[in-house]
Amino acid sequence: MSKRVYELAKEFGMSSRDVLSALAALGVVAKSHSSTVDDDIVSKLKEAAEKGSLTLQKPVRPARAARPARPAARPAGQRPSAERTAPPPPQQAPAPEKTAPAPTPAKPAAEAAPAAPAAATTAAPSEEAPAQPGKTVSVRRGITVQELGAQLGVAATEIVKKLFTLGEMVTITQSLSDEAVELVANDYGYTAQIVAPGDESDDLPEEKEDDPADLTSRPPVITVMGHVDHGKTKLLDSIRSTDVVAGEAGGITQHIGAYQTVKNGRKITFIDTPGHEAFTQMRARGAAVTDIAVLVVAADDGVKPQTVEAISHAKAAGVPIVVAVNKVDKPEADPTRVRQQLTEHTLVPEEWGGDAIFVDVSAKTGQNIDQLLDMLLLVADVQELKANPKSGARGVAIEAHLDKGRGPVATVLVQRGTLRVGDSIVCGGAWARVRAMLDEHGRQVKEAGPGTPVQVLGFSTVPQAGDAFVALDDERAARHIAQERLHRQRAAELVSQKRVTLEELFAQVGEGELSELNVILKADVQGSLEAIEDALNKIAVGDVRVRVLHKAAGAISENDVSLAQASGAVVIGFNVRPDPKARDLAEKESVDIRTYQIIYKLVEDVEAALKGMLKPEFEERVLGRAVVRQTFKVPKIGLIAGSYVEEGTITRGAKVRLLREGVVLADSQISSLKRFKDDAREVAQGYECGIGIDNFQDIKEGDVMEAYEVREIARA
Repeated sequence: MSKRVYELAKEFGMSSRDVLSALAALGVVAKSHSSTVDDDIVSKLKEAAEKGSLTLQKPVRPARAARPARPAARPAGQRPSAERTAPPPPQQAPAPEKTAPAPTPAKPAAEAAPAAPAAATTAAPSEEAPAQPGKTVSVRRGITVQELGAQLGVAATEIVKKLFTLGEMVTITQSLSDEAVELVANDYGYTAQIVAPGDESDDLPEEKEDDPADLTSRPPVITVMGHVDHGKTKLLDSIRSTDVVAGEAGGITQHIGAYQTVKNGRKITFIDTPGHEAFTQMRARGAAVTDIAVLVVAADDGVKPQTVEAISHAKAAGVPIVVAVNKVDKPEADPTRVRQQLTEHTLVPEEWGGDAIFVDVSAKTGQNIDQLLDMLLLVADVQELKANPKSGARGVAIEAHLDKGRGPVATVLVQRGTLRVGDSIVCGGAWARVRAMLDEHGRQVKEAGPGTPVQVLGFSTVPQAGDAFVALDDERAARHIAQERLHRQRAAELVSQKRVTLEELFAQVGEGELSELNVILKADVQGSLEAIEDALNKIAVGDVRVRVLHKAAGAISENDVSLAQASGAVVIGFNVRPDPKARDLAEKESVDIRTYQIIYKLVEDVEAALKGMLKPEFEERVLGRAVVRQTFKVPKIGLIAGSYVEEGTITRGAKVRLLREGVVLADSQISSLKRFKDDAREVAQGYECGIGIDNFQDIKEGDVMEAYEVREIARA
């Protein structure tokens, strides 16, 4: 297996520069400490090292010994007046000064002169690298040369010189990669521990212990988990009497939603997590904030891989599991078989002598829903869930996205204290002065106590899903902490982006390193981004891996296309579309933009592309775009959108997407197209028309309709 130069240096117990010299002696040219050495060369080095035939220190030590020789001339030359007159006086002038400690006049003076440089040479290393061998130093990711020098007690210029000799040119203010930091620290006797931006300590107030007298009961937080299409969201629909499934692509929950319901005068908070295996990170995050996990298993389908995965997440979080055996109303349902299968995963029903609660329910008919809620409240009572509503608010961001009209919006779950409108909070790299709070029905609330999920408006930027938030008394402190975190995050991102430029990528491929498929991800919400990135990072076909260069919530913009063009990346959008300028730039620069509405289809396409097993390729061509200016209700027909065609042509019967703030709300077909009262086959740019869409009525003024067609392209 090939190795890098710095890995060989650690293995042989020497510096990378010594290894570079040894490679040069073998006739192998290595550019820097990160260069790759083939297997046969590695074995030759090991054989030579075992035989002792390599003199690895020879090319390096003369250079280090020559450095103290320069300061040797400086102490002797610190007498400018004596040096400028004549050669003999400088030897006689210092002699009277040195005769005080030494009795002999001339020769001891000459011997004393080189003694000073010798002392200087011994003192120099202690000032340059006062490191204690084996000492561990915590270094933040993306640290600059100047900051690393100050932390190690070394001049920044010395670090620049050291990296230059290893073939890496850096400036004092430049961020260093993790490999470079570890290399420099090892050379000075330190063991570097790289700290990620989210793991660093802040100036946040310490969490004080609550007075038992202030603790009150709080609503339990329930996470609904299970296999895809086993009826998790339908079960929540039954509990909340709302229809969420209709708004999800393919009837599959694409991101986390938090809701509340009331049973016997007590509130219960539910978190709906996606069920497909590609959403592992999102489901794990949901289990991390929950008190009780409801495992939904279809009685007609039994235990599936995602069911086992959900059990593992719940056990890892240390939360009790209540099993809801769904779809018992079906003729082929077999709840007993489900119990037998779950027994193999240490979930033994109470009626069989175990401690797991099983409830047979039907989300479709509402059977035993009340019994399930009673069991959840019973488990919550056993846990004695309490919190202090009087303390400062703390909690977790469940979901976050960018709303065009309202700005950054985050769904947060308050775990402790009470969050009020006007509070200053910091959440990851974002801060907010809470401008407004909304419940799951869109109604404004003034305050939210423990166990309550709310949407918070007023953030400076979109926080990361899963970030903890803390309420602070001072708005300036919240802004300062958020800016410091954001600075550290950007420095860390800068380091990772430096290694994926085209020039460095081609150099790595030329040295035999792994090829990479660069990807830019855009999605409608933050949680979906994490799930997609996690799924793509697991894909590895041969020597090609996927690397996500940039990810963000929102529509695909010109900046995304420019970054993709500069780095040879593919732009992938989930539930978002490119704006007209971005689409034009992509066509001009030949940048590939792929859009999807179901995540596992996205992952399957990327994996199939890497394997070279893609099905016949289809090209999507945009026919035209129209902006909705007014809506009309027509009896027996439905809602008609009075629209103005901005570009291209709108054709009757064409496929159409309805976009609102760059997010795809519907993907349907144009059912009717009229000019005034007459039916029209197509309407060109610059004209007004009435457009009707199949099976979709939620059309508002300002929405954009994008007509398109799909053509199959013959593969060469």
